[in-house]
Amino acid sequence: MKSTSPDHRLLPEPLPAAEAEVVSVLQDLIRIDSSNYGDGSGPGEAEAAEYVVARLGEVGIDCESIECGPRRTAVVARIEGRNRDRGALLLHGHLDVVPAQGRDWSVPPFAGDIVADAAVSGAAAEMVWGRGAVDMKDMDAMILAVVRAWAVERVKPDRDIVVLFLPDEEAGGRFGSHWLVENRPDIFRGVTEGVGEVGGFSYTVRDDLRLYLIETAERGIAWMKLTVQGQAGHGSLPNDDNAVTELCEAVARLGRHRFPVHVTPTVREFLAVLSESTGLDLNADDMDATLAKLGTLAGVVGASVRSSANPTMLSAGYKHNVIPGEASAFIDGRFLPGYEDEFFAEIDAVLGPDVVRELIQHQIALETTFDGPTVDLMSAALRSEDPGARAVPYTLFGGTDAKAFSTLGIRCFGFAPLKLPPSLDFGALFHGVDERVPVTALHFGVRVLDRFLRAC
Repeated sequence: MKSTSPDHRLLPEPLPAAEAEVVSVLQDLIRIDSSNYGDGSGPGEAEAAEYVVARLGEVGIDCESIECGPRRTAVVARIEGRNRDRGALLLHGHLDVVPAQGRDWSVPPFAGDIVADAAVSGAAAEMVWGRGAVDMKDMDAMILAVVRAWAVERVKPDRDIVVLFLPDEEAGGRFGSHWLVENRPDIFRGVTEGVGEVGGFSYTVRDDLRLYLIETAERGIAWMKLTVQGQAGHGSLPNDDNAVTELCEAVARLGRHRFPVHVTPTVREFLAVLSESTGLDLNADDMDATLAKLGTLAGVVGASVRSSANPTMLSAGYKHNVIPGEASAFIDGRFLPGYEDEFFAEIDAVLGPDVVRELIQHQIALETTFDGPTVDLMSAALRSEDPGARAVPYTLFGGTDAKAFSTLGIRCFGFAPLKLPPSLDFGALFHGVDERVPVTALHFGVRVLDRFLRAC
């Protein structure tokens, strides 16, 4: 369904103060190491949360710090809107990042330096480098800059905005979004829609046309532990019941398995817009041929039409010459919206009866439609800053805190707007080495976000 956006010229003018400070706020956040190792051993988000509280307090915004677990701190503030009868909007960002090894980086990962990217030409070459630059301290900085500017200029959005900075997203949100949904449902009173990460970034089709991918769907998560029992024994003797052998054969079968293609409504609409925009014949019913035409987008689209199960870790044995009685493997499983039952049935068929499957983490898949006033305003806000912008829905191959919020009936979108240079491989920067974001993209994003949030 096409979106009929309102006239972007009627949106409020962005506040210069937000644009002026967004880069320095991002640098501050990157310099706070909030690495999440997934086992509770990292520094946590407490220091980053303290920074957020201080920056909100400077401009008189009341907020609350909430301890969701040891060193796991969330911050929430409710910005009152002009129209209290409307449903509120949840604006959320996570403060944790995945770890980074400095020796692998061209620029120190927690320095927040501004360095030119030699592979990018023009003004967009100046980038803020560091862990979290795109996942997702850039959005955190944009949110902070916008609401601080509102407070200083005494402007209000049209409806209530619940601003939520979260811990523990990079480990699944057990001590973050899921904890808050279960223990502090009062925070989400009256919230009908949510806006968070991994959406709103541009894909250049040509000089006068950029598609901005708005996340309306996510694959579900199934992190699994596989275990096989066998006969322990001496490493020098024949053994027809070797747990390691049985496990490795099962893991190899699963790792090589290709799940069937399913084209969800979100993917079908995305391909239709892309086909119309590029002139390419992108047949949703011939996905192999379609993916071959998509270039750098092939990975993103390919991951959104199949479920997947990738082996990530193996564990067995305690001595070189002892055959262990047990062997385990860990699998990162992701399933498409609407195909969870098929996914698990297929997993079990591939593994066979001798492998015990245990779910370590299980989170739902999401999909919403690409329509309505909020989507229309996203499109209008993008066009207000980029006349060549066209918004399009897409499916995220990973997962976000939206999974928790959707259980409350909140309709969730990924919209962290960034206008990117065509040569930047943006997808590779998520959890990647040399994570970075253009300064111009931050300025663009904060202007778009300001316009959108005040009008929505």
